[in-house]
Amino acid sequence: MLNINWYPGHMVKAKNDIKKDLKLVDVVLEILDARIPISSHNPDINEMVVEKNKIVILNKSDLSNELENKKWLDKFESEGTRAILTDLNTGKGVQECLKQIEKLVKKDEISKNIVRILVVGIPNVGKSSFINMISKKKSLNVANKPGVTKQNQWVKLNNNIYLLDTPGVLWPKFEDENIALNLAFTGTIKDDVIDKIEVAYKLLEKLQKEYSTYLIERYKLKQDDINLDTIKLMELIGQKRGALVTGGNVDNQKISNILLEDFRSGKIGRITLEPAT
Repeated sequence: MLNINWYPGHMVKAKNDIKKDLKLVDVVLEILDARIPISSHNPDINEMVVEKNKIVILNKSDLSNELENKKWLDKFESEGTRAILTDLNTGKGVQECLKQIEKLVKKDEISKNIVRILVVGIPNVGKSSFINMISKKKSLNVANKPGVTKQNQWVKLNNNIYLLDTPGVLWPKFEDENIALNLAFTGTIKDDVIDKIEVAYKLLEKLQKEYSTYLIERYKLKQDDINLDTIKLMELIGQKRGALVTGGNVDNQKISNILLEDFRSGKIGRITLEPAT
């Protein structure tokens, strides 16, 4: 089992604060990572948002597989949940989200002069970036690392709609190693609490099976190279990328950093690690 020690004290407080804030809000926006819609969903959220209007935001859709994006939208729709794809690099989907919120109001599903919306999600899924873009402000701190938002922040969207950003909240224990790995692959869990070499090895092993053509193209491999043992394949990629130490040996730390960064930035390709079923 991947050894992860990740449940900072501020997350305990954040979870308790969310429970209190739910009494004040009318709509919940849950932001997920489109590459891992299952793993990026905090199971505690379902218990907390019962009887609230909910919209799912599948963020980072520019990094996930286009076909799987469509399948996930269909899946959520079949379950009666509104879902929207967003790409915060271009702003795609942000206005659609605003339209969906306004539809809820117009349908009298929310009959209040002031509409309050709670934005929830695990660390590093882009909550603050989403709020900044939809509100056309730079009011929230943003960084490409988990744990930036430390306290709740209200943001005025228009004359009668307010958004509340919350700190990213994980759950205390990962029962499923695949979920733990997916969170590590995407950088949701801080790199300083995981063994990056082990994570990179596991990622490469998965990509060998499911996205081999992407690896061949990105790292100029031969077709037969994909059949190599994963350790040998990592060494080969390290050699091709010049991740070497004195004596010509592969620097495992360096090639691990390269593999993870290439995946997280989409340089390997548009990859969905959890297909819709």
